Amino acid sequence: MIIETLVVGAYEVNCYLLNGGERAALAIDPGHEAERIRAQLHSRGWDLAAVLLTHGHADHLCGLGGLLGGARPPPVYLHAQDARWAFSERNRIALDYEGLAAPPATLQPVTDGQTLELGGLTCRVIATPGHSPGGVCYYFPEPSALFSGDTLFQGTVGRTDLPGGDGRMLAASLRQLARLPDATRVYPGHGPATTLAEEKRSNFFFRTPAG
Repeated sequence: MIIETLVVGAYEVNCYLLNGGERAALAIDPGHEAERIRAQLHSRGWDLAAVLLTHGHADHLCGLGGLLGGARPPPVYLHAQDARWAFSERNRIALDYEGLAAPPATLQPVTDGQTLELGGLTCRVIATPGHSPGGVCYYFPEPSALFSGDTLFQGTVGRTDLPGGDGRMLAASLRQLARLPDATRVYPGHGPATTLAEEKRSNFFFRTPAG
């Protein structure tokens, strides 16, 4: 699996483009700069097969409007708990992210344990509430890669003081992630990639309940 990272927007969100060797590609968390994301897809000769959202915060989805143009827009996957508010006035962030007025017509809910087969790639949805009520991670068994959104970062975890955040739920979510193989490569929503083994060894929040 080819993984390309574009750091987009004022909050420096990691937008990931995934390709399994075919023409189709997946985008994870297109938070901003849709034209740049589209240009990167074009430069690689990839067609966008689907968009996966780890959670509903505006800095992770504001690029959707510019990315979904065309007669046949791709499906967008997001947990229903976050879809309830992600496309509303509640999701504006000052002047940096004005949000989307309405959910995409192709919005698809994801649930814990669901398997998605998209663009020649297979992943499992892991519900990881805590940073937001409907936060999820996407785990690709081959090559053991976890896209953790704002649940888990290198050396820390997502904040829980925003509306809908819950420290106890985040701690439970980390216990879920700890069951994955130690060699799992972790691709967070912000900052550098890491490994699950390194986070279990050194991340304070794997040893101490969050919040």
